[in-house]
Amino acid sequence: MLRIIHYRSKCIGCNACTEAASYRWRMSRKDGKSILIGGIDKKGIYNFMAGDDEYDDICISVANCPVKIIKITNEN
Repeated sequence: MLRIIHYRSKCIGCNACTEAASYRWRMSRKDGKSILIGGIDKKGIYNFMAGDDEYDDICISVANCPVKIIKITNEN
């Protein structure tokens, strides 16, 4: 299992994460920032436990984020 951590308050709305994994990210119409689909908010930091099958796409999201606000950790 992978833990995806998203510091949403620092998002600049560039859409890079959504382009890499549109099933895991979407852009908010309200504020233009990305939303981690299924993420649980804890004081502006969103967490989601994803399957290992998402690893490649999430790594692309992490690499493409210009402000480096997406982190992943292996929870196995």
